[in-house]
Amino acid sequence: MRPYGLPRAARSRCSRRSQEDEPHIMSSDQQYPYDPYDPYDPYAQNRQGHPQNHAQGYPQGSHPDPNVAQTWEGQTWDTQYQPVVPPAQAAADTACLPPQAAYPLPPEVPAAAPAPAPMAFEPPAAGHSATGVAGHSRLSDAQRARAEGRSPIIAPGMQPAGLTAALGLLLATGAAIGQYALFVPLVLLQAVTAAGWFRLNGMWPARQGIALAFAGGLAADVVLLSVGREHAPAAIIGTLGVWVLLTLVLQLRSHAGADERMYGLMATVASAALAILAAGHLAAADDAVVVGGVAVAVAVLARALPLPDVASVVLSLLAATGAGIAAGGLTDIGAKGALLGLAAGVCALIGLRVASYDYPSRFVHMTAGVALPLTAAAPAVYLIGRALV
Repeated sequence: MRPYGLPRAARSRCSRRSQEDEPHIMSSDQQYPYDPYDPYDPYAQNRQGHPQNHAQGYPQGSHPDPNVAQTWEGQTWDTQYQPVVPPAQAAADTACLPPQAAYPLPPEVPAAAPAPAPMAFEPPAAGHSATGVAGHSRLSDAQRARAEGRSPIIAPGMQPAGLTAALGLLLATGAAIGQYALFVPLVLLQAVTAAGWFRLNGMWPARQGIALAFAGGLAADVVLLSVGREHAPAAIIGTLGVWVLLTLVLQLRSHAGADERMYGLMATVASAALAILAAGHLAAADDAVVVGGVAVAVAVLARALPLPDVASVVLSLLAATGAGIAAGGLTDIGAKGALLGLAAGVCALIGLRVASYDYPSRFVHMTAGVALPLTAAAPAVYLIGRALV
């Protein structure tokens, strides 16, 4: 055993010690002599000019053909002999190694926690502004509300309320003129309702579902114009049943996953039901549509004012009731328009609440936030208007 890595003096001392302590150990040549011409001797080729080749039939000093495979017919090593190393020898060998210096480890220092990067928000602008964060992309109102821990309910605001009021006044004007004049703004309301409901449920783009729901509302309008207002319930319910069956058939032919098909089915059925329900304005009496359209317009404008929630709701309902009385005085409904205005105002606030839920985007506010107050008020306009007129 050669003590590698030691100084020369230490190596010579260890070599002398090994030779003095182990005189009885013979070398491998003395213990196991080999015949230089033994064909089974693996070390014969290193002794006398490759005698093994000569023993196998090759001339002296020549090499075998590399294309011919050689075979061995005996053991090439001894598996029986295992030399035993006394413990004293192992201790003596390790005693010659130089001592290893032990260096102490550096003391542990707790890592300092990184200071949180402050988020600098820009002052929000009016309407749906985008807020900047240092080093990040600009945030929407919904993302800013989530980051600040505020309520997920974000009202559409004054701009969608203005569009709702304009559309409600168009409905009232069309109803004062006649059913076919009412048909034009009603089709616009149904289209915005179908698109807004899909986007409110996070399903976009969904052009097929939106087109199917809008087609359901358009079909209900055509049926109402064909059969007359006296058959309005049968026309609306029949159209809704046909469109639910059609939606089921289309979803069964879809190659999407089970969960995705279920979400698409529910969103399409609900969107089609809302679009068909909006046809109630076409089925209601003309005076009732006038009062309801004006009441919804005033209610959403009052709700968009920067007031506390309770005060804003109370003001909206009072404004809708007053608008119902004023519009009823212009029609044959008279003072009874207060009840119709109040009911329409309640339905409009419900539609606004639905369009404000769960961090809605600007597109949701400009579609669902505009259409749902008028769409939700359609059943009240039809039922209460039929009772009053």
